[in-house]
Amino acid sequence: MEMESREDLTSILPFLPLALRSSTLCWPPQVVETLKFVAAGPDQSGVNSGEALFHSISNIRRTLTVSDQRLASSAHHGYVLFFDKLMSETESMQWFGEVIPALGDMLLKLPSLLEAHYQNADQLTSIGSGKSKTGLRLLASQVAGTVYLSQELISALLACAFFSLFPVIDRHVRNLPTINFDYLFAILYDGRSKMQENKIRCIIHYFRRVCSNVPVGFVSFERKVLPLNNCAEYFCCPKANFWINSTIPLCPFKVKDSGLIEDQTFGALEVDFANEYLGGGALRSGCVQEEIRFMINPELIIGMLFLPAMADNEAIEIVGAERFSNYTGYAFNFRFAGNHEDKQEIDSLGRRKTFITAIDALCSPGMRQYRLEFLLREVNKAFCGFFDQSKHNQYENLFLKSKEDVADHNDTSRNNLLVHESSSDTRENYFGTSLTPECLDDKDDIGIATGNWGCGAFGGDPQVKSIIQWLAASQALRPFVVYYTFGTEALQNLEKMSEWILAHKWTVGDLWSMLVEYCSQISKGQTHVGFFDWLLPPSKTNLCCFS
Repeated sequence: MEMESREDLTSILPFLPLALRSSTLCWPPQVVETLKFVAAGPDQSGVNSGEALFHSISNIRRTLTVSDQRLASSAHHGYVLFFDKLMSETESMQWFGEVIPALGDMLLKLPSLLEAHYQNADQLTSIGSGKSKTGLRLLASQVAGTVYLSQELISALLACAFFSLFPVIDRHVRNLPTINFDYLFAILYDGRSKMQENKIRCIIHYFRRVCSNVPVGFVSFERKVLPLNNCAEYFCCPKANFWINSTIPLCPFKVKDSGLIEDQTFGALEVDFANEYLGGGALRSGCVQEEIRFMINPELIIGMLFLPAMADNEAIEIVGAERFSNYTGYAFNFRFAGNHEDKQEIDSLGRRKTFITAIDALCSPGMRQYRLEFLLREVNKAFCGFFDQSKHNQYENLFLKSKEDVADHNDTSRNNLLVHESSSDTRENYFGTSLTPECLDDKDDIGIATGNWGCGAFGGDPQVKSIIQWLAASQALRPFVVYYTFGTEALQNLEKMSEWILAHKWTVGDLWSMLVEYCSQISKGQTHVGFFDWLLPPSKTNLCCFS
């Protein structure tokens, strides 16, 4: 194994169930014997029920370093409940006769799959002008980086999660989320909910699929970071003047009152309304937007193995995750609805052209969401998620030029808003360049597909959040936003508002300034209406200066 690959392995090895002996990854001999029995089928292994499966899992764990790390208290009962009572006899015969042996074989292959991964990872891709590391490793906070994994390796790692074999000690110290499936089954037993049962059915369906036909593609996981200070690169986490001074035109904005983000056909980057811990409650009792996405695209789950919690200036982008399941309903009404055949095209790196960005919004923000510091937090979080690393050279050429442009930019119609800026430093203002749509090369550009990010359970203002995302997408030079309202009443005038603004050729700075002014007024109790009504009163006369 090469030196760089060994360094990658060193960071993740404490969180893997494997041992490193003589520079080779391996299972302990006792585990190998147990897995061979499991792979041989139920006639030899005796694994033909949920009870027997749990005992097999327990036997494997006893020979690993996880033996002193207890499973969730009701996990045993959960495995028994699902596989011995909720699963039909036909399903059970296939599961224990075909799938469990295949999972045993996957686990036996895991050490060799990882060895091959590390030998090939650093040759898989280059980003920009230099070679980039892509091996499986801990993608620590504040360190931008990408991991490329084959779908076959992901399936073997998810088999580890199903058998609850990953060490959990010290994961909380590194701000890593849950990765083993024991709580998924424990909560099924404790809650007896159809929602939890159907989450597990999505996972079971995934294993059926990959065990019958091993996938051959790749999935990439990228931690994206906007540096906070001392920026060596051309971009930093923006201050308020950055947004006030931006003369980048707002991108086209299409409103969809029905439909789902994951079903979009626009070739867009799809927004995951994420928890700061990737996956949120996917492997526990959660079942809203992010958790559902992780159930129907289970390969997303493996990012939870090596991606610590996101800071305010970070986002996670995942490319290539295959969708395996259809579903109906939401939250407590969520139901598995059968097989999904993913027909997305494949890119040059073997990834499906499914682009997902995970950004976490403020939770229960109340009135603080209208304060400038929190508006900045949200718009910068979205901007980080929407930033397109493949446009590195284009951004650099455009934004280096803007350093000169910003010094001369002086829009007097917004001077009264500059008092909100706490620093006179203009070093972060260089994104605010004067551009027209004609100077942006939008060939093969990927837009944004989003919706009520940070609203619902998180309690954000849907009108403000929709504007924040539009600003961030435009500043990131995305060619369009497709916004799914999910029938939210507060957004019934979103299309009218966006059409009016686009007709008047507003820039990012124009709209940001109006948003800041509105939030200042609502914070002071000077207005009690929503942003749309405040911005577009019936006469519209107070906005004529922007026409």
